[in-house]
This record gives sequence, structure tokens and C-alpha cells, in this order.
Amino acid sequence: MASPSDIKKGVVLRDPQGLWVVVEFQHVNPGKGAAFVRTRIKNIQTGKVLEATYKTSETVDIVDVDHRRVQYLFHDNTGFTFMDQGTYEQVTMSDDDIGDQAKYLREGLEVNMSLFEGRGLAIELPRKMTFKVVEAMDASAGNTVSGGNMMKDVTLDGGIVVRAPLFIKQGEEIVVNTETGEYVERAQKG
Repeated sequence: MASPSDIKKGVVLRDPQGLWVVVEFQHVNPGKGAAFVRTRIKNIQTGKVLEATYKTSETVDIVDVDHRRVQYLFHDNTGFTFMDQGTYEQVTMSDDDIGDQAKYLREGLEVNMSLFEGRGLAIELPRKMTFKVVEAMDASAGNTVSGGNMMKDVTLDGGIVVRAPLFIKQGEEIVVNTETGEYVERAQKG
């Protein structure tokens, strides 16, 4: 048994209804009362999604899962296919399992995958990724004076739209935080 403080994305919990993978989590420490962990969990067998709260005084049953470095290969009607770099074994995860992370996947991208009994449960993207700006409106003459706090929508390769400073131009590369979907900085040329 473990403490709810050990809960994080990709961890698998066991309870009487089966095995649940943690999709989202938030550690909450209110000013009054005991700390707790708010989670969104998905049943591995049924796909049912629930929100659950665990007090830090409780215990949870965390199941050991296999963590592997895999490479994203392709997407088709069966889902997203990844290959283990060491064994060349392929694992396919459904569109629902990947969720919003799909927009960041590019062929050849290496990610960390959590597996249980050979089934892909969750992937962990690199926290920061570089993308090319494929569409950005030019800043007009009066807009640039106020500095870097003015933002505009830019479209990146893969169709991702993010808010970026006005000085970002089409053809440049920028770094995006994959957890928040926000602009971080211009990519270093190198």
C-alpha cells in the first residue's frame, strides 16, 4: 500500500472495481483541513472515467507497471502505434487513450510509455518540443512598440495553434510546453 502523495499521471491504482490509470491529478493543500489528491482515473478494462479524491491519510494500492522508452510510428484506424526500441515490439494505443496528446505526436518521436501486462496505458511526452511556425500574421507598424507582451495566434506544423508574441514570424521555430500548450521561447538555432 502507498500514500496518495505518490499518485501521478500514468500510475495504476487497484480497487474492488478493477485497475485504474491516473489520467490527471492535482495535489491540494487547503488552508484548513487535511491535504488531498484530486484525480481523474480511467478503468483499464472498461474505459470508464471517474473523478476520485484521496485524503493523504488514506492508503492506495499502486500496481507496478512497466515503463519503456518507445518511438511513435504511425496512426491508423486501430490507433497510435509505438515501437519498443530494444525489443522492436509494437504497442498500439487507442485514440481515447492518447487524447489531447495526439496533436504533439510526430513520426519518430520518442516518448515514455507506461504498460501493464503488455497493454499501453499512458505516454509521457517531452515537456518541451520545437515546432515550425507555418502560419503567422505579420505584426503591423503600431503593434510592436509595446514589447513582448502582445500576443497573436500562430499555426504550427501539425495544425497546432498557440498564442505567441507578435515578433514571431512564419518559418521560425518555437518551443511549446506540451503540458500547458503554451509558447515558451524561440528555438535556439544551432
